[in-house]
Order: sequence, then C-alpha cells, then structure tokens
Amino acid sequence: MYEQVSHSLLNDILTDLKPEIHKQDLRHFYTRLGANFYSIYSLFFTLYGKRDDVDQQMQKLVETMARQYIGRPEPLRESDIAREKDHNWFLSQEWVGMAQYADGYAQNLSELRQRMHYFLELGVNMVHLMPMMQCPSGASDGGYAVSDFRQINKRFGSLEDLQQLAEEFHKYGILLTLDVVLNHTSNEHEWAQKARSGDPKFQDYYYIFDNREVPEMFEATMPEVFPETAPGNFTWDESMGKWVMTVFNDYQWDLNYGNPAVFIEMLDIILYWANQGADILRLDAVAFLWKKIGSLCQNEREAHLLLQLLKDCCQVTAPGVLFIAEAIVAPVEIIKYFGEDAINAKECEIAYNASLMALLWDAIATKNAKLLNQGIQNLPDKLERATWLNYIRCHDDIGLGYDDNDIRAVNYEPYAHRQFLIDYYTGKYKGSSSRGLPFGYNDKTGDSRISGSLASLVGLEAALESGDQKEIDDAVKIILLLHGITMSFGGMPLLYYGDEIGTLNDRSYIEDPAKANDSRWTHRPRIKWENVELRNTPGTIEHQLFSALKKMIAVRKEIPAFADFNNRKLLQVSNPHLFVFSRFQYDQPANRVLVIANFDHAPQYLGLEDLGREAYFRTGTLRDLYSGESPIMHKEDLIIPSHTFYWLSDQLS
Repeated sequence: MYEQVSHSLLNDILTDLKPEIHKQDLRHFYTRLGANFYSIYSLFFTLYGKRDDVDQQMQKLVETMARQYIGRPEPLRESDIAREKDHNWFLSQEWVGMAQYADGYAQNLSELRQRMHYFLELGVNMVHLMPMMQCPSGASDGGYAVSDFRQINKRFGSLEDLQQLAEEFHKYGILLTLDVVLNHTSNEHEWAQKARSGDPKFQDYYYIFDNREVPEMFEATMPEVFPETAPGNFTWDESMGKWVMTVFNDYQWDLNYGNPAVFIEMLDIILYWANQGADILRLDAVAFLWKKIGSLCQNEREAHLLLQLLKDCCQVTAPGVLFIAEAIVAPVEIIKYFGEDAINAKECEIAYNASLMALLWDAIATKNAKLLNQGIQNLPDKLERATWLNYIRCHDDIGLGYDDNDIRAVNYEPYAHRQFLIDYYTGKYKGSSSRGLPFGYNDKTGDSRISGSLASLVGLEAALESGDQKEIDDAVKIILLLHGITMSFGGMPLLYYGDEIGTLNDRSYIEDPAKANDSRWTHRPRIKWENVELRNTPGTIEHQLFSALKKMIAVRKEIPAFADFNNRKLLQVSNPHLFVFSRFQYDQPANRVLVIANFDHAPQYLGLEDLGREAYFRTGTLRDLYSGESPIMHKEDLIIPSHTFYWLSDQLS
C-alpha cells in the first residue's frame, strides 16, 4: 500500500465534502488529517477493506471528524494546541485523580460544582465521573447499560450542567474524565429497538442470530463474565425471535464492530463528549470489542486496531483528549493497550494498573511482598508517553487474576492461595478482620471476586465496632501504606471517593431490588457530608486520613522523581515483608527517592548492603520526604515500623 494511494483517496474525499463543511476554517483540521491520514486509511482498510461500501464509509468517517471539529468550542481548540506543544504534560507528578459517582458524591452535577472546593482542598486535580448517560431506571449495571449516548441521565442534571462543571474545572486546573461505553448498549437503546422491529440495518449493529448454531460455536471458547448472575453469552429475545450476544448482562447487547457504521457512530460519540469538555475519556471494556468464533473474544488483534483507529481520528479532531483503556486483563495483555510495536502510545495513553492493585491486596492478606515483588518484576515496561492509573479501589470488584506461574514461583499453590484470599477478605479466615463480600462466584471453579470499601476490607470497620484502638491505628496505617505506594509507583494515582475519610461498607443496597444481587454496590456509597465535615475535627478518623492524604498529595507534587518516564527500578531485597523500589528524576538521574513499604504487622529491617548499586543511599542523612523525619537506623540496618512506607532521600536540602 503506497502513500500516494491514500493521499489520492484523501483528495477525492476532501473534494466531495459537503458544502457546509468547506465553508469553515479547517486549517488545523486539514494539517492533522494530512499527518494522520495514511495511518487512518491503512487501519480502516485492514478492518473493512473487503466491503463494497468501504469508500463511502471512509467519506462518512472524514465528514464525522470534520463536523465534530467545526463544533469544537474555541477554548478546547486552544487547549489542544497547548497540549500538542507540551505533549508530555500528563506524565507530570502533579496529577492526582479521584473516581466517583456524581450522585454518590453529591446529589447532582450542580451540587457537585458547588462542592468543587473539596477537590482543591485535598489536592485532587483530575475527577473521573462514573457513567452518567441515559440508562434504564431499573437494572443498568451501574450506568454501563446506555440507552442514549448523547443525553445525561436526568437524575444527574443536564448537558448544560455538565458544560458548566467542565468550564469551572478548567478554570481551576482540574481535568474532567468521562466514561464512554464502547462494547455494548442497553436493550432499550434506539438501535436495539429498531433491530427488534426487524430493521436489518440495525440488526447488523449487533450480533443477532436466528438459531443457536452460531452462538454455540462462540460459546465453545468464550468465558463467562458473570457466571453467577448472567451465565452464558447469548440471550433469547422473545419479541424479535432471535438470539443476541450479551456478554455482560442480558440487557446489554454487544455491538458489532465488524460493521464500519458502528465504528463511525461510536467515534462520533467519543468526539461529542470531547466537545462537551472532557479532557480524558475512559473507554469501557475495550478488551471485548472484537468477537471471533474459536477465540476467547477478548484481546483480539482487531480490538487493538480499532483503538488505534479511534486514537488517530481523535488526534485529528481533538488531539488534547486522552484515552484510558479499561482492560482488566493479564499484565502481558494490559501493556498492549498502550499500543504494540510503538514508542509512543498509539492506542490509549493511560491504562488501569490492575496488576499492581491485585498484588497489593495479596500483600495485605499475606503480610509479605513475595507475590507483589514477583508480579511487578514481570510487569512489562510501558511505552514512552503513556502512563498507569494506580489505584487501590474502584467501583468494580477486586479480581484475583494473578499469573499461576508467579504464584508457584513464590511457593504457593494457585487454587489454594486464591481460596485463602477469598476466605481472608470475606472474613472466613481465622484472624481476619476484613469485611468484604463475595462477587461473581463461579460454582464450576470455586473462583470468586471481592467487593467492599477500602476501610472495611483492611479491618477498620471491625476495629471501630470492637473499639480496639490498636486495631483502629493499624487499619489507618494500612490505608496510608497503600496510598503511599500508589502515589509513588509511577503513574497517576487514582483515589476512590470516600476512601479519603475512611468510608465503610454501605449495605443499604440490599433494600433495592435492582441492586440487591450485586455486592459491588456496597462500595458505591452516597457520601454523608456530615461525615465529610469531620475532616476538620481533630481526633476523628476522617481528620486523620484526610489530613494525611492531603499532605501526601502535596509532597508528591513536589518530587520530580515521581513523574512517569519509566524512571523506576524495582529492588530485590532479602526481607520478604518489604517492597522496595527507587525513583529517579529522568533529566537529573542523581536525584533519587528510595521507596520502602513494610506489609508486616511487626517492624522489619533492611540492610543497606541489600540495596546493591543503590547503596549510595547510605551516604548523607536519610530523610523521609513524607514525614520530614529521619528513619531509625541500627548500624547498617534501616528499621521500618509495621505497616509503614518511606519516601527516602539522602539529599540534605
């Protein structure tokens, strides 16, 4: 395929653009389109080149990009240009995020805007609002079953409320992150309704079959996502008299990206939300985008090509907007969602570090860092101009998707170890004070995932009930230990709303029939602002946690070594309870920080000789950048108190 071919086609497309598009000032659009068109052309023809209508679909694709560029507000265009000039802007250590439900944190978007001071007080400058698009009033998978991609659900407010919030955020330097659900729609979506009515155009938007023959071929290799509540991957639709692919729930119909019309529709939706003021778009369930008989229908090569094509098109219309890949898959697969065979991210600039999250929970339960060290050692380096979202909790469950080889490498038996973790976090294990709940139990394999708030999972709920001050203090220390790692690991730390004040499990979801069978709602609370106000009352848990995290965030922002340029080195030490790595400033390698975390309930020591080439930390006076104090030393041993982290520097300034 020659570039001359693609540019000849581009000339034809531009000549045939609608007159109302030609009349606009498209200078930046044309420049970016010319720079990206060969890649767009190649990807589109790889995916759809065998179709007779491929040229017409290409024409529609470019017109979609142009129309959304014309509708892009001028302040956002100016932001695009600034971010193109400072293309590593999001790798800075100054970004700290928080994920939340807008109607959990506040009543609606208007009230959320009034409470924006809370983010500024804490130091959060990226806010991820969980899905807010129109969805059914009953079961909606927490908003991920979308019935209208262009409307805000009325309980959150209006599009105007969102635009005002975005403007206010940008005024104070806060990034707005929104969800776009790419893999499926609600069965109440207009497309699904037209498919039900027999319209063949919209039946081709989904995977719809007259009988079970083809579905059974898919089922032979497709795993079940929710085996307990939604077994199988197909649902019989009585009104249509056909089978529909429904990987997640029977009311969520999977979109058919083998149809270019679906791709163009979803690109248009992505650009639409970019134009509402989103700085970052979280692309949901990207691992599932391409379905192929005989495969797992996850992580297919074509799914990556789709993401590359989405990114190239967005670079033309809204280049300042970043993508988050929501792909909770094995480390070797996660890394691919930055973009394979590339230096800079060609798919999504940001990905969830699900591996770190799951490994941290293992370390808390086992009180050692053996599997954590083993797993991180095998975590591939990310691309340049890409970054992790490092998190402890999110709206979803905690999966135990560790590599069996890693589990065996630290002398655990995979099945038995997972059962131990399930029992530990559901409070069945003797000595466990965790108050987690099982989610997605699979009676065929015995596997389960875990729900619960951070505070309840680490024992704070049980400690408060017993009134044992030492247990309360231990739980608080564990919460801060976990945040100390996510703040320093390399990437953008993402807090989960309520964790900053120690919010416990919310069991009120059981009273709602639409939620009662989904234990994840226990950690999707409605924040009680009378509890939030306790952050200003010394002696309360809320004050202790909020003040500590506020300080941690402020210190993080002042440490250039915590920016994310693949500038982390994992250190293997002889003490199994310790997780140790160094961070160095990418443009000043001598400026380093040594991060040490002790997962045990007893003090541990680190011999400085264990640091190997990092042993220069023994020179000068070691100082913890977080506390401002010097750690305890005994001869050549560094003493780390129970459930404590250090950010150590030997710089005297």
